[in-house]
Amino acid sequence: MISKAQRRALKQMLSPLGMQRKRLVVAVLLGSCALGASIALGATSAWLIAYASFMPPVLYLQLATVSVRLFGISKAVFRYLDRLAGHRIAVSGMAKLRGNVYRRLSEAPTATVASLKRGDLLERIQTDVDNVGDFVVKSLLPALVTAFVGLLTVLFFFWLSPLAALFLLLGLLLAGVGAPLLTVRAALATARVEEEARVGLSVASFTIAENAADISVNGRKEQLLGALQEWETSLADAKDRSSRPAALAMAIDTAAMLATVLACTWAGAIALTHPDTNPLVLAVLTLTPLASFEGTALLGPAAIQLVVSASSAERLLPLLEVSEEAQPEENQMLSGLDPRELTLEATDLSVGWSENQVVASGINLRLEPSKHYAIVGPSGIGKTTLLYTLTGLLRPLKGHVRLGGVDVCDLPREQVARFFSVTMEDAHIFETSVLENLRVARGDLTADEARDLLAKAGLATWLDSLPDGLETVLGSQGSTISGGERRRLLLARALASSAPLLALDEPGEHLDPATADTLLTQLLSSEALEGRGSLIITHRLAPLAAADEIYVFGDALKESVREANAQARSEQAGNAPEEAAASGEGADGLVGYHGKSQPAQIIARGTHEQLLESCSQYAWALRQEQVDTW
Repeated sequence: MISKAQRRALKQMLSPLGMQRKRLVVAVLLGSCALGASIALGATSAWLIAYASFMPPVLYLQLATVSVRLFGISKAVFRYLDRLAGHRIAVSGMAKLRGNVYRRLSEAPTATVASLKRGDLLERIQTDVDNVGDFVVKSLLPALVTAFVGLLTVLFFFWLSPLAALFLLLGLLLAGVGAPLLTVRAALATARVEEEARVGLSVASFTIAENAADISVNGRKEQLLGALQEWETSLADAKDRSSRPAALAMAIDTAAMLATVLACTWAGAIALTHPDTNPLVLAVLTLTPLASFEGTALLGPAAIQLVVSASSAERLLPLLEVSEEAQPEENQMLSGLDPRELTLEATDLSVGWSENQVVASGINLRLEPSKHYAIVGPSGIGKTTLLYTLTGLLRPLKGHVRLGGVDVCDLPREQVARFFSVTMEDAHIFETSVLENLRVARGDLTADEARDLLAKAGLATWLDSLPDGLETVLGSQGSTISGGERRRLLLARALASSAPLLALDEPGEHLDPATADTLLTQLLSSEALEGRGSLIITHRLAPLAAADEIYVFGDALKESVREANAQARSEQAGNAPEEAAASGEGADGLVGYHGKSQPAQIIARGTHEQLLESCSQYAWALRQEQVDTW
């Protein structure tokens, strides 16, 4: 049968499915009535045919005739009601399970979610959730109904002939237990291959669909299409192999039914040797087993569905098992705090995606409302990872991040977002109206407020050009707007938040330098942020003259070596150390990055003017930025 881990996973799926015991009992009763009506129809028909052969008065047959009609109609009616009840459980369960998965993913550590491939995640949320829901309709209900009705039928046969009841019991066990067990063993052998092929096909398809242009430009189209074809072939072969167990189960079921019919006929013939036995019993014992095996015919496919559902449950379980660390208890320590006094403080902080991948360390910083901070440094050095950690999306590898004096990881996610809002560079643009995209940050945002926010983000002219204004529907992931418009729309969404602290990742990205500088300068003004504090990650340095404090990220070891080399050159050439540093070793500056020899650190901090005097790397990067702008 399925493994212990898979049984545990299936059992734990029952709660997220929200399956109600009353609904399950109703579905089982309706299914039992449908199958019972079919068996009763067979038994009554057998009795009617046999009794009619004696040519009794017609009135003697009326009750049996009406019963045949009753059971025939009841079978269809109860089957329809059974389908309604079963699918109601399955469909509502799938919706609840999918909602639970989304909720748990929103609470899960960012590193856990980021480790999942997008195609694989889509496969789990769609196909695997459906498979777990199908377990109820295609596996659990048929098994319960067949077992219940089969037991009643055996008891009925025992009343007619104990020997026939024994033969019927053995036949039902062979078809209802033996065949499914063989089916499960065969299905398990192909389930893993089919699962890998299904996930591989989903990942490959998603990659091609999402990156079609880049794939064509890079000349990898044929390679990826070939890989896609291989996954399709592997999946087709796995499905072919998995169909063989179903055929085997059907063959065993048919053989068991035939053997049971012959055995029950023989038992009926023996029963007729007793003078008190009604001869009509032989017909009932012979024909009734034909209908009795209607339920066992469903158990072979039910066994295959059990394997598929168990495999899917095992893949879904990690998405639902969020550690206690990722689900902090409700903490009300921030509820009475004045937002104007709220501070965020990082102490001796080390950040990264795993213990073996420390991106930055030794970080100490303090953010306060009404003040504006900036983080600058080469691409890839860990600025965004730091931002994830400051907002509680990543747990610190060392040190603490405290919001209002409370560890940010001990606060509920909703409370952190209410006081410290973050807008990442790749934040999602939804396929809905402009207004609703802004309401993601604040649901009660009015149309007038939305227009004002868009104007602050430099999108007033763009808004006027839209055919339906704020009600204009944007394409999925912002496909109908430019990169610059997308960045400014995300900026307007960030400004819509009522949080006293805002964090923005590259708000000037995809804009021309002049527009980006103007936008950042306006953003750092007290009027744009209305007294709120801000933390901005940016590559543009010129607008940072309006920032209260700037943190420069860099490789401390590389920086010390560079300064030593600069000092040596200055002594030889008679130049100032800053000029010597800018002439050579500072070429990687703050605009490009080609690898670190150790975790990054804050190598300098201060105002724009202070850094121009004390940090040669910052001064060099600003000069390069001005040259590029000219």
